[in-house]
Amino acid sequence: MPSSKAVIFVIFGLAGDLSWRKLCPALFNLYLDKRLPEKFLIIGTGRSPQDTKALNKHLSEGIQKFSRQTYADEDLQTFLKALCYHQLDLKDSTAYESLASQIKQQEKDWQTEKETEQLYYMATPPASFGQIASMLGKVGLAKNRSHARLVLEKPFGHDLESALQLNKDLQAHFDESQIYRIDHYLGKETVQNILAFRFANPMFEPIWNRHYIDHVTITVAEDIGIENRADYYENAGALRDMIQNHILQLLCLVAMEPPISFEANEVRNKKVNVLHSIRPIEESHAYQMAVRGQYNSGWIQGEPVDEYRKEANVKPKSNTETFAAVKLFVDNWRWRDVPFYLRTGKRLTEKVSEISIRFRDVPHQAFPSSATLGYQPGRLVICIQPTEGIVLKFHAKQPGQELRIVPVNMHFCYNEAFNQRVPEAYETLLWDAVEGDATLFMRADQVEAAWQIVMPILNFWAANPPIDFPNYAAGTWGPQTAEGLIAADGRYWLNPTSLDGCYPSTIDNKVSEKATAAKAASKQGASKNRDKKQPNAKPDMVKA
Repeated sequence: MPSSKAVIFVIFGLAGDLSWRKLCPALFNLYLDKRLPEKFLIIGTGRSPQDTKALNKHLSEGIQKFSRQTYADEDLQTFLKALCYHQLDLKDSTAYESLASQIKQQEKDWQTEKETEQLYYMATPPASFGQIASMLGKVGLAKNRSHARLVLEKPFGHDLESALQLNKDLQAHFDESQIYRIDHYLGKETVQNILAFRFANPMFEPIWNRHYIDHVTITVAEDIGIENRADYYENAGALRDMIQNHILQLLCLVAMEPPISFEANEVRNKKVNVLHSIRPIEESHAYQMAVRGQYNSGWIQGEPVDEYRKEANVKPKSNTETFAAVKLFVDNWRWRDVPFYLRTGKRLTEKVSEISIRFRDVPHQAFPSSATLGYQPGRLVICIQPTEGIVLKFHAKQPGQELRIVPVNMHFCYNEAFNQRVPEAYETLLWDAVEGDATLFMRADQVEAAWQIVMPILNFWAANPPIDFPNYAAGTWGPQTAEGLIAADGRYWLNPTSLDGCYPSTIDNKVSEKATAAKAASKQGASKNRDKKQPNAKPDMVKA
């Protein structure tokens, strides 16, 4: 249902890449879906003066490229009429006073004083978060605790100390209930569906524990490089960029206890409990619990790519990791001694995100060895991207006179089950922020607990620079040390699960065409990689 409220979005950094790729297309999709109220205004800010016509043209190009919907030009023009630009230097207090006056005048014109939802979205470098919050507080834009909200992008701090300081700076002007720390992974439909899958289906909860689950792997792989983001990535690396936030949040959804209700703080309390239950890593033993890598030159989708150190603005002898794998344990009644293996990396074989829950083997294998030659571990796979769905892998007898047990799949796919467009993650999160629903946003104690988990690894890596970088070829699944991390426990990584059998929604031709083209390019690239005997051509089950 469309919101009946009046909404003002203030986007700090409107001319930036995030606004162009994500925020404006997401707001436009909400507008097309009639989820925005009739009274809405988008105020974009930036340091430089902007010509309205040129800015609208720039944003229109981003909407055309990244919107998931087809639309009429008149819809776009109507949407752009609700957008205005406010030149603002982040350090200039008079510019914030002018912004406050503009907002108050708009509320007066709408006759919605003290009732307008105000979202202040920081699409700016993280170093400016505290300053923006301070300025907003000084001009009175943080006073309305029920309606004024601050939305922040990651990274939230560079380490535990900086995260603690940032929380302190924000909370000096905004109440914690007003601060929405966004993690776009939590807005993905399949990620949200983890809770529905676990707590709405009574057949899975009895086996969701250490007695039936051997281990859990979470993979977030990208086939792209850093895409001209060296200024950020050189100071972040894979562990900070993905594991400290996105992947730990996925772990929380898998490992959390059933909430009493789905009220925001109740759900977030359960997530924090998981983070506090993770076994601390001793800095001196970090090498046993985490490995890192940096990509060399190689082949992606049949095209040659350079090594990380030759990317634009990357230091020639950079020690920044582009791959990280970590082993964690959740020390509570449900998960004691069940390892969680997390891995992420750039320039890997393909773009894929999934959670694989590996069940324990049967205690006694009664079938003859000749019947189980194709045996694979039984597992449940939650596919997050590129295709969203859930796959249950189990065994069945192959038809015929001979006894042969083969692995088969039972799958659920969003495109097949629901003949409707799946909203983008930013659409869901922006809508929740408008409604004041903080369930999918991180709380201060969540962020701090996540930093506490990874700090021993970061400290160890800082004190012990790598001597083997680059240590994996682009187009592979990462360095051999990652295989060794899991092989030390007698386990192995499984190649990501394919949902090729899922068909695109018949009503979403735009997304369908993009998915078909991407899949064809990926297959072509994989074929060329195999022809060139690249090491990424692995079977489904690979031992180190």
